[in-house]
Amino acid sequence: MNVPPQATDPAAGATAPRRPRAGFMWRHPARLIALGFGAGLSPWAPGTVGTLWAWATFLVLDRWLDASGWAVAIAIGLGLGLWACTRTARELGAGDPGAIVWDEVVAFWIVLWILLPAGIAVQAAAFALFRYLDAVKPGPVAWADRLFKPRSGAPIGWAQGFGILFDDLVAAGGTLLVIALSVAIGRAFA
Repeated sequence: MNVPPQATDPAAGATAPRRPRAGFMWRHPARLIALGFGAGLSPWAPGTVGTLWAWATFLVLDRWLDASGWAVAIAIGLGLGLWACTRTARELGAGDPGAIVWDEVVAFWIVLWILLPAGIAVQAAAFALFRYLDAVKPGPVAWADRLFKPRSGAPIGWAQGFGILFDDLVAAGGTLLVIALSVAIGRAFA
């Protein structure tokens, strides 16, 4: 197993993984998937870059996939994501490394799958809301984020891999709920 070099984090007084690089990503398909085919290697806001990658790939793939095709693609994406995120987090030695962005990809695909054929303004609002919920983690998203975090020194296993995906799925649900409520309120006052 090729583990990236560790760096000392003086603030934490412990060892923290360095940001993975392209060479690390290309050495195993799980890493390629978990790092969003390179989106997670972004030096700035990898979660936002991963969500933008999700948006772009959704719009491209949507030309060939109907609703049932998307259901299959998302189910496969979740299954592959569980495996890839678990393995990559274990190799990086962190419960939810910022470079892992497959969770944003699949969660935002779900948002777009349910919203489309919404126009670009609604898609952009969904993007902004999803990123807010995922980054700030208010209420239920924070709960979901804490639920599967490994205790200090505990091994990283399937539960943590699921946890990487779970908080983003809750953020996707929150995004869809807020948009649905906005539409309902708008119709009520129209």
